[in-house]
Amino acid sequence: MNFIDRLLGRVDRVASAEPEREESRTVARSGPVNALTAMDFDSPVLAEFLRDGRISAAGLPVNETMALRNSTFFRAANLIASSMGMLPTHLMRRTIAADGKQTIGKAKDHPLYRVLLKRPNSYQTAFEFKSYMQLLALLDGNAYGLIIRGIVRGKPNQIAQIVPLKRKSVTPKLSDDWQLTFEYRRPSGGTVILPAADVFHFRHPISKDGLRGVDLVDMAVNAIGIAAQAEKAAGKVLKGGVMAGGALESEKELGEEAIKNLRQSMRERQADGEAAGEWLILEEGLKAKPFTTAKDAQYDEMRRRQAEEVSRFTGVPRPLLMFDETSWGSGIEQLGLYFVTYCLMPWFISWEQAIERSCLSAAEQDADELYVKFNEGALLRGSLKDQADFFAKALGPNSAYRTPDEVRSAFDLNAIEGGDKLPQPSKAAAKTKETVDE
Repeated sequence: MNFIDRLLGRVDRVASAEPEREESRTVARSGPVNALTAMDFDSPVLAEFLRDGRISAAGLPVNETMALRNSTFFRAANLIASSMGMLPTHLMRRTIAADGKQTIGKAKDHPLYRVLLKRPNSYQTAFEFKSYMQLLALLDGNAYGLIIRGIVRGKPNQIAQIVPLKRKSVTPKLSDDWQLTFEYRRPSGGTVILPAADVFHFRHPISKDGLRGVDLVDMAVNAIGIAAQAEKAAGKVLKGGVMAGGALESEKELGEEAIKNLRQSMRERQADGEAAGEWLILEEGLKAKPFTTAKDAQYDEMRRRQAEEVSRFTGVPRPLLMFDETSWGSGIEQLGLYFVTYCLMPWFISWEQAIERSCLSAAEQDADELYVKFNEGALLRGSLKDQADFFAKALGPNSAYRTPDEVRSAFDLNAIEGGDKLPQPSKAAAKTKETVDE
Protein backbone atom coordinates (compact mmCIF):
# COMPACT_ATOMS: atom_id res chain seq x y z
CA MET A 1 0.00 0.00 0.00
CA ASN A 2 1.54 3.30 -1.06
CA PHE A 3 1.37 6.64 0.73
CA ILE A 4 -1.31 8.06 -1.58
CA ASP A 5 -3.63 5.19 -0.74
CA ARG A 6 -3.06 5.75 2.96
CA LEU A 7 -3.52 9.51 2.54
CA LEU A 8 -6.84 9.15 0.69
CA GLY A 9 -8.13 6.57 3.10
CA ARG A 10 -8.00 3.59 0.75
CA VAL A 11 -7.17 1.23 3.56
CA ASP A 12 -6.65 -2.35 2.45
CA ARG A 13 -7.75 -5.11 4.71
CA VAL A 14 -4.94 -7.48 5.59
CA ALA A 15 -5.09 -10.48 3.27
CA SER A 16 -5.21 -13.90 4.83
CA ALA A 17 -4.07 -17.21 3.46
CA GLU A 18 -7.58 -18.65 4.00
CA PRO A 19 -9.71 -18.79 0.79
CA GLU A 20 -12.87 -17.58 2.54
CA ARG A 21 -11.13 -14.26 3.32
CA GLU A 22 -10.61 -13.47 -0.38
CA GLU A 23 -14.15 -12.14 -0.81
CA SER A 24 -13.87 -9.76 2.10
CA ARG A 25 -10.55 -8.47 0.78
CA THR A 26 -12.09 -7.81 -2.63
CA VAL A 27 -15.07 -6.04 -1.12
CA ALA A 28 -12.77 -3.84 0.92
CA ARG A 29 -11.11 -2.67 -2.30
CA SER A 30 -14.37 -1.94 -4.07
CA GLY A 31 -14.64 1.44 -2.42
CA PRO A 32 -12.53 3.75 -0.30
CA VAL A 33 -13.01 3.93 3.43
CA ASN A 34 -14.11 7.32 4.76
CA ALA A 35 -10.94 9.41 4.69
CA LEU A 36 -12.03 11.43 7.73
CA THR A 37 -11.91 8.31 9.89
CA ALA A 38 -8.87 6.73 8.25
CA MET A 39 -6.45 9.67 8.27
CA ASP A 40 -4.46 10.92 11.23
CA PHE A 41 -4.62 14.69 10.87
CA ASP A 42 -2.09 15.09 13.67
CA SER A 43 0.54 13.18 11.71
CA PRO A 44 3.55 15.36 10.79
CA VAL A 45 4.02 13.15 7.71
CA LEU A 46 0.63 14.31 6.42
CA ALA A 47 1.49 17.93 7.08
CA GLU A 48 4.77 17.66 5.18
CA PHE A 49 2.98 16.01 2.26
CA LEU A 50 0.22 18.59 1.98
CA ARG A 51 2.67 21.47 1.96
CA ASP A 52 6.37 21.53 1.29
CA GLY A 53 7.33 23.09 4.57
CA ARG A 54 5.86 26.22 6.12
CA ILE A 55 4.85 29.17 3.95
CA SER A 56 6.87 32.25 4.87
CA ALA A 57 5.89 35.89 4.51
CA ALA A 58 8.15 36.00 1.44
CA GLY A 59 5.93 33.43 -0.28
CA LEU A 60 8.52 30.64 -0.16
CA PRO A 61 7.84 27.33 1.59
CA VAL A 62 10.50 26.80 4.27
CA ASN A 63 11.54 23.34 5.41
CA GLU A 64 14.52 21.95 7.29
CA THR A 65 16.64 21.57 4.16
CA MET A 66 16.20 25.22 3.22
CA ALA A 67 16.95 26.26 6.81
CA LEU A 68 20.24 24.36 6.81
CA ARG A 69 21.18 25.93 3.48
CA ASN A 70 21.03 29.31 5.18
CA SER A 71 24.64 29.92 6.20
CA THR A 72 23.72 31.67 9.46
CA PHE A 73 21.32 28.96 10.58
CA PHE A 74 23.73 26.18 9.58
CA ARG A 75 26.61 27.80 11.42
CA ALA A 76 24.50 28.23 14.57
CA ALA A 77 23.08 24.70 14.42
CA ASN A 78 26.55 23.28 13.82
CA LEU A 79 28.00 25.21 16.76
CA ILE A 80 25.29 24.14 19.20
CA ALA A 81 25.09 20.50 18.07
CA SER A 82 28.86 20.03 17.91
CA SER A 83 29.42 21.73 21.26
CA MET A 84 26.86 19.54 22.99
CA GLY A 85 28.26 16.46 21.29
CA MET A 86 31.87 17.09 22.30
CA LEU A 87 31.17 17.63 26.01
CA PRO A 88 31.71 14.60 28.27
CA THR A 89 28.51 13.44 29.96
CA HIS A 90 28.96 11.71 33.30
CA LEU A 91 26.63 9.85 35.62
CA MET A 92 27.57 11.08 39.08
CA ARG A 93 26.85 9.67 42.53
CA ARG A 94 26.38 11.75 45.66
CA THR A 95 26.66 9.83 48.96
CA ILE A 96 26.37 11.06 52.53
CA ALA A 97 28.18 9.18 55.30
CA ALA A 98 26.85 8.65 58.81
CA ASP A 99 28.84 11.63 60.05
CA GLY A 100 27.15 13.86 57.45
CA LYS A 101 30.20 14.11 55.17
CA GLN A 102 29.22 14.25 51.50
CA THR A 103 31.21 12.43 48.82
CA ILE A 104 30.76 12.98 45.09
CA GLY A 105 32.23 10.74 42.41
CA LYS A 106 31.57 9.18 39.02
CA ALA A 107 29.14 6.24 39.10
CA LYS A 108 31.33 4.01 36.94
CA ASP A 109 29.72 0.85 38.29
CA HIS A 110 26.29 1.83 36.92
CA PRO A 111 25.41 0.45 33.42
CA LEU A 112 24.16 3.88 32.30
CA TYR A 113 27.60 5.42 32.85
CA ARG A 114 29.10 3.65 29.81
CA VAL A 115 26.04 4.37 27.66
CA LEU A 116 26.29 8.12 28.31
CA LEU A 117 30.06 8.48 28.12
CA LYS A 118 31.20 5.96 25.52
CA ARG A 119 28.70 3.91 23.55
CA PRO A 120 25.00 4.82 23.46
CA ASN A 121 24.27 2.16 20.83
CA SER A 122 25.96 -0.26 18.46
CA TYR A 123 26.50 2.18 15.57
CA GLN A 124 27.07 5.63 17.12
CA THR A 125 29.71 7.17 19.31
CA ALA A 126 28.66 9.40 22.19
CA PHE A 127 29.61 12.47 20.13
CA GLU A 128 27.58 11.32 17.11
CA PHE A 129 24.55 10.44 19.24
CA LYS A 130 24.43 13.71 21.17
CA SER A 131 25.13 15.85 18.09
CA TYR A 132 22.39 14.10 16.12
CA MET A 133 19.81 14.31 18.90
CA GLN A 134 20.69 17.96 19.49
CA LEU A 135 20.23 18.79 15.80
CA LEU A 136 16.81 17.11 15.80
CA ALA A 137 15.81 19.12 18.86
CA LEU A 138 16.82 22.29 16.99
CA LEU A 139 15.06 21.41 13.73
CA ASP A 140 11.95 19.63 15.03
CA GLY A 141 11.83 20.68 18.66
CA ASN A 142 12.00 17.02 19.73
CA ALA A 143 14.31 14.02 19.57
CA TYR A 144 13.29 10.50 20.56
CA GLY A 145 15.29 7.39 21.35
CA LEU A 146 14.19 3.82 22.06
CA ILE A 147 15.58 2.53 25.36
CA ILE A 148 16.76 -1.06 24.98
CA ARG A 149 17.25 -3.02 28.17
CA GLY A 150 19.04 -6.28 28.80
CA ILE A 151 21.50 -8.05 31.05
CA VAL A 152 24.47 -5.80 31.76
CA ARG A 153 27.28 -6.95 34.05
CA GLY A 154 25.09 -9.76 35.30
CA LYS A 155 22.20 -7.46 36.21
CA PRO A 156 18.89 -7.90 34.32
CA ASN A 157 16.66 -5.13 32.98
CA GLN A 158 19.49 -2.60 32.68
CA ILE A 159 19.80 0.04 29.95
CA ALA A 160 22.11 -1.35 27.28
CA GLN A 161 21.44 1.02 24.35
CA ILE A 162 19.53 4.13 23.35
CA VAL A 163 18.65 4.00 19.64
CA PRO A 164 17.42 7.20 17.93
CA LEU A 165 13.97 6.86 16.40
CA LYS A 166 13.27 8.26 12.95
CA ARG A 167 12.45 11.94 13.07
CA LYS A 168 8.79 12.92 12.98
CA SER A 169 7.71 9.33 13.61
CA VAL A 170 6.82 9.73 17.31
CA THR A 171 3.89 11.57 18.88
CA PRO A 172 3.62 11.96 22.67
CA LYS A 173 0.12 11.46 24.03
CA LEU A 174 -1.24 12.22 27.48
CA SER A 175 -4.31 10.21 28.52
CA ASP A 176 -7.23 11.48 30.59
CA ASP A 177 -5.63 9.98 33.70
CA TRP A 178 -2.31 11.74 32.97
CA GLN A 179 -0.47 8.67 31.72
CA LEU A 180 2.19 9.50 29.12
CA THR A 181 2.67 7.21 26.14
CA PHE A 182 4.34 7.59 22.74
CA GLU A 183 2.78 6.60 19.43
CA TYR A 184 5.52 5.34 17.11
CA ARG A 185 4.92 4.99 13.36
CA ARG A 186 7.09 2.21 12.02
CA PRO A 187 8.96 2.83 8.73
CA SER A 188 7.49 -0.42 7.42
CA GLY A 189 3.96 0.69 8.28
CA GLY A 190 1.68 0.47 11.26
CA THR A 191 1.89 2.08 14.67
CA VAL A 192 2.81 0.88 18.13
CA ILE A 193 2.20 2.47 21.51
CA LEU A 194 5.38 2.72 23.60
CA PRO A 195 5.32 3.30 27.36
CA ALA A 196 7.18 6.31 28.69
CA ALA A 197 9.71 4.03 30.39
CA ASP A 198 10.91 2.80 26.98
CA VAL A 199 11.39 6.20 25.32
CA PHE A 200 14.11 8.79 25.82
CA HIS A 201 12.52 12.13 24.94
CA PHE A 202 14.76 15.18 24.61
CA ARG A 203 13.08 18.43 23.59
CA HIS A 204 13.58 22.15 23.17
CA PRO A 205 13.52 24.03 26.50
CA ILE A 206 10.50 26.03 25.26
CA SER A 207 7.18 24.19 24.88
CA LYS A 208 3.71 25.35 23.88
CA ASP A 209 1.81 22.35 25.27
CA GLY A 210 4.12 20.92 27.93
CA LEU A 211 4.76 17.77 25.89
CA ARG A 212 6.57 18.86 22.75
CA GLY A 213 9.31 21.41 22.24
CA VAL A 214 8.91 24.30 19.86
CA ASP A 215 10.09 23.87 16.29
CA LEU A 216 12.90 26.38 15.70
CA VAL A 217 12.42 26.30 11.93
CA ASP A 218 8.73 27.04 12.41
CA MET A 219 9.53 29.93 14.73
CA ALA A 220 12.07 31.43 12.30
CA VAL A 221 10.11 30.67 9.14
CA ASN A 222 9.75 34.31 8.02
CA ALA A 223 13.36 35.24 8.74
CA ILE A 224 14.63 32.21 6.83
CA GLY A 225 12.14 32.66 3.99
CA ILE A 226 12.95 36.34 3.44
CA ALA A 227 16.69 35.56 3.58
CA ALA A 228 16.23 32.83 0.97
CA GLN A 229 14.18 35.14 -1.24
CA ALA A 230 16.82 37.88 -1.01
CA GLU A 231 19.53 35.39 -1.94
CA LYS A 232 17.42 34.12 -4.80
CA ALA A 233 16.94 37.66 -6.10
CA ALA A 234 20.67 38.37 -5.88
CA GLY A 235 21.36 35.15 -7.77
CA LYS A 236 19.02 36.19 -10.56
CA VAL A 237 20.84 39.53 -10.84
CA LEU A 238 24.18 37.78 -11.24
CA LYS A 239 22.81 35.12 -13.56
CA GLY A 240 21.14 37.70 -15.77
CA GLY A 241 24.40 39.53 -16.29
CA VAL A 242 23.06 42.91 -15.22
CA MET A 243 25.93 43.49 -12.84
CA ALA A 244 27.88 45.46 -15.42
CA GLY A 245 29.80 48.34 -13.91
CA GLY A 246 28.48 50.93 -16.35
CA ALA A 247 28.45 52.16 -19.94
CA LEU A 248 30.40 54.54 -22.16
CA GLU A 249 28.25 56.98 -24.13
CA SER A 250 29.24 59.02 -27.18
CA GLU A 251 27.37 61.66 -29.14
CA LYS A 252 29.31 60.59 -32.22
CA GLU A 253 28.67 57.33 -34.00
CA LEU A 254 31.54 54.89 -33.51
CA GLY A 255 32.51 52.39 -36.14
CA GLU A 256 32.74 48.67 -35.53
CA GLU A 257 36.53 48.79 -35.40
CA ALA A 258 36.50 51.63 -32.84
CA ILE A 259 34.00 49.78 -30.63
CA LYS A 260 36.08 46.61 -30.88
CA ASN A 261 39.28 48.42 -29.91
CA LEU A 262 37.54 50.23 -27.03
CA ARG A 263 36.08 46.98 -25.68
CA GLN A 264 39.46 45.26 -25.91
CA SER A 265 41.15 48.17 -24.15
CA MET A 266 38.62 48.05 -21.30
CA ARG A 267 39.05 44.29 -20.85
CA GLU A 268 42.84 44.60 -20.74
CA ARG A 269 42.54 47.34 -18.15
CA GLN A 270 40.15 45.30 -16.00
CA ALA A 271 42.58 42.38 -16.13
CA ASP A 272 45.20 44.58 -14.48
CA GLY A 273 44.51 44.30 -10.74
CA GLU A 274 46.72 47.29 -9.92
CA ALA A 275 44.44 49.56 -11.96
CA ALA A 276 41.33 48.65 -9.99
CA GLY A 277 39.42 51.70 -8.80
CA GLU A 278 41.32 54.20 -10.97
CA TRP A 279 39.44 56.70 -13.13
CA LEU A 280 39.44 56.49 -16.91
CA ILE A 281 40.71 59.12 -19.32
CA LEU A 282 38.08 59.34 -22.04
CA GLU A 283 38.51 60.77 -25.54
CA GLU A 284 36.33 61.38 -28.56
CA GLY A 285 33.57 62.89 -26.39
CA LEU A 286 32.95 59.67 -24.44
CA LYS A 287 31.01 59.94 -21.18
CA ALA A 288 30.97 57.38 -18.36
CA LYS A 289 27.59 56.31 -16.99
CA PRO A 290 27.84 53.97 -13.98
CA PHE A 291 25.03 51.49 -13.39
CA THR A 292 23.29 50.92 -10.07
CA THR A 293 25.25 48.42 -7.99
CA ALA A 294 23.87 45.60 -5.89
CA LYS A 295 24.65 47.61 -2.78
CA ASP A 296 22.67 50.54 -4.12
CA ALA A 297 19.79 48.14 -4.66
CA GLN A 298 20.14 47.25 -0.96
CA TYR A 299 20.64 43.55 -1.64
CA ASP A 300 23.67 43.41 0.61
CA GLU A 301 21.92 45.34 3.38
CA MET A 302 18.82 43.17 3.23
CA ARG A 303 20.81 39.94 3.27
CA ARG A 304 22.86 41.11 6.23
CA ARG A 305 19.76 42.21 8.13
CA GLN A 306 18.11 38.84 7.57
CA ALA A 307 21.25 36.99 8.62
CA GLU A 308 21.14 38.90 11.90
CA GLU A 309 17.43 38.14 12.24
CA VAL A 310 18.04 34.41 11.82
CA SER A 311 20.86 34.52 14.38
CA ARG A 312 18.52 35.89 17.06
CA PHE A 313 16.43 32.73 17.00
CA THR A 314 19.48 30.57 17.74
CA GLY A 315 20.94 32.52 20.67
CA VAL A 316 24.49 32.18 19.33
CA PRO A 317 26.61 35.36 19.77
CA ARG A 318 27.07 37.33 16.55
CA PRO A 319 30.89 37.08 16.38
CA LEU A 320 30.68 33.28 16.52
CA LEU A 321 28.47 33.46 13.43
CA MET A 322 31.20 35.44 11.62
CA PHE A 323 29.63 38.85 12.26
CA ASP A 324 31.51 41.75 13.87
CA GLU A 325 35.01 40.73 12.90
CA THR A 326 36.37 43.50 15.16
CA SER A 327 35.09 41.64 18.22
CA TRP A 328 37.83 39.03 17.92
CA GLY A 329 40.91 39.39 20.08
CA SER A 330 41.17 39.82 23.81
CA GLY A 331 37.41 39.38 24.26
CA ILE A 332 37.25 35.90 22.76
CA GLU A 333 37.19 34.22 26.17
CA GLN A 334 34.28 36.40 27.27
CA LEU A 335 32.51 35.41 24.06
CA GLY A 336 32.98 31.77 24.95
CA LEU A 337 31.62 32.39 28.43
CA TYR A 338 28.61 34.23 26.98
CA PHE A 339 27.98 31.37 24.54
CA VAL A 340 28.05 28.76 27.30
CA THR A 341 26.03 30.77 29.82
CA TYR A 342 23.25 32.20 27.66
CA CYS A 343 23.03 29.76 24.75
CA LEU A 344 24.17 26.31 25.91
CA MET A 345 23.24 26.36 29.60
CA PRO A 346 19.49 25.81 29.00
CA TRP A 347 20.40 22.87 26.76
CA PHE A 348 22.65 21.44 29.50
CA ILE A 349 19.77 21.46 31.96
CA SER A 350 17.36 20.05 29.39
CA TRP A 351 19.74 17.17 28.57
CA GLU A 352 20.54 16.36 32.19
CA GLN A 353 16.95 16.33 33.38
CA ALA A 354 15.70 14.42 30.32
CA ILE A 355 18.26 11.66 30.94
CA GLU A 356 17.43 11.50 34.64
CA ARG A 357 13.67 11.37 33.91
CA SER A 358 13.87 8.74 31.17
CA CYS A 359 16.86 6.61 32.15
CA LEU A 360 16.81 6.45 35.95
CA SER A 361 14.23 4.35 37.75
CA ALA A 362 11.74 5.94 40.14
CA ALA A 363 13.62 4.44 43.07
CA GLU A 364 16.93 5.90 41.83
CA GLN A 365 15.35 9.31 41.37
CA ASP A 366 13.77 9.23 44.83
CA ALA A 367 17.08 8.26 46.44
CA ASP A 368 18.59 11.48 45.04
CA GLU A 369 22.05 9.95 44.80
CA LEU A 370 22.53 9.65 41.04
CA TYR A 371 22.53 12.66 38.74
CA VAL A 372 23.78 13.54 35.25
CA LYS A 373 26.40 16.21 34.68
CA PHE A 374 27.69 17.83 31.49
CA ASN A 375 31.28 18.96 31.87
CA GLU A 376 30.96 22.45 30.41
CA GLY A 377 34.46 23.20 31.69
CA ALA A 378 35.75 21.60 28.50
CA LEU A 379 34.53 24.70 26.64
CA LEU A 380 36.00 27.14 29.16
CA ARG A 381 39.55 25.90 29.51
CA GLY A 382 41.05 29.11 28.18
CA SER A 383 44.74 29.58 27.50
CA LEU A 384 47.52 27.69 29.25
CA LYS A 385 48.43 30.83 31.17
CA ASP A 386 44.88 31.24 32.44
CA GLN A 387 44.76 27.59 33.46
CA ALA A 388 48.08 27.89 35.27
CA ASP A 389 46.88 30.95 37.20
CA PHE A 390 43.59 29.26 38.10
CA PHE A 391 45.16 26.05 39.38
CA ALA A 392 47.88 27.96 41.24
CA LYS A 393 45.14 29.65 43.25
CA ALA A 394 43.29 26.36 43.67
CA LEU A 395 46.40 24.77 45.21
CA GLY A 396 46.97 27.46 47.80
CA PRO A 397 49.24 28.43 49.32
CA ASN A 398 46.97 29.35 52.23
CA SER A 399 43.44 28.35 51.24
CA ALA A 400 43.75 25.42 48.86
CA TYR A 401 40.53 23.84 47.65
CA ARG A 402 41.97 21.32 45.16
CA THR A 403 44.46 18.52 45.59
CA PRO A 404 47.49 18.10 43.30
CA ASP A 405 45.95 14.90 41.90
CA GLU A 406 42.77 16.76 40.90
CA VAL A 407 44.84 19.33 39.04
CA ARG A 408 46.93 16.65 37.36
CA SER A 409 43.77 14.79 36.35
CA ALA A 410 42.56 17.90 34.49
CA PHE A 411 45.64 17.54 32.26
CA ASP A 412 45.27 13.74 31.94
CA LEU A 413 48.29 13.14 34.18
CA ASN A 414 48.64 10.27 36.63
CA ALA A 415 48.30 10.67 40.38
CA ILE A 416 51.39 11.10 42.56
CA GLU A 417 52.20 9.96 46.05
CA GLY A 418 50.51 12.21 48.59
CA GLY A 419 48.67 14.05 45.83
CA ASP A 420 45.25 13.19 47.23
CA LYS A 421 45.66 15.60 50.15
CA LEU A 422 45.11 19.34 50.19
CA PRO A 423 48.33 21.39 50.39
CA GLN A 424 49.07 22.63 53.89
CA PRO A 425 49.37 26.37 54.59
CA SER A 426 52.91 27.71 54.54
CA LYS A 427 54.70 28.25 57.86
CA ALA A 428 54.77 32.01 57.37
CA ALA A 429 51.02 32.09 56.77
CA ALA A 430 50.36 29.84 59.77
CA LYS A 431 52.52 32.05 62.02
CA THR A 432 50.65 35.15 60.85
CA LYS A 433 47.33 33.46 61.61
CA GLU A 434 48.48 32.56 65.13
CA THR A 435 49.53 36.17 65.75
CA VAL A 436 46.14 37.45 64.63
CA ASP A 437 44.34 34.91 66.85
CA GLU A 438 46.35 36.04 69.89
